[in-house]
Amino acid sequence: MFHFNDEESIYQQIADQLIAAIMTGTLAEGDQVPSTTAIAKGYQINPATVLKGMNQLVDLHLIEKKRGLGMFVRTGAQQQARAMRQAAFSRDFIKPLLQEAKRLELTNDQLLKLIQEATSSD
Repeated sequence: MFHFNDEESIYQQIADQLIAAIMTGTLAEGDQVPSTTAIAKGYQINPATVLKGMNQLVDLHLIEKKRGLGMFVRTGAQQQARAMRQAAFSRDFIKPLLQEAKRLELTNDQLLKLIQEATSSD
């Protein structure tokens, strides 16, 4: 389930990958999230690191702790995760794209044409 790289902290990668799993429905609303211990043992990671990533999702209200049972995906988490990713996409990609288009003095029609051309070449 998890794939790690050296570019960002492991706890952040855990959080991001759990968010992706929620967003795609791999972890459905109501599903139990793999335990901190299971993830830590399975990937040879410090349990505190795993817990730090999971606590981010608790803070974002994507998962909830049920005392004595574990952590579960909250109702509405998929839609919320998608909305979070859309906001990040706008912030990280769309706004910089529009800023560069403005610097290049591209009209909206020209920009749309470039996007359509790029899409059709895939």
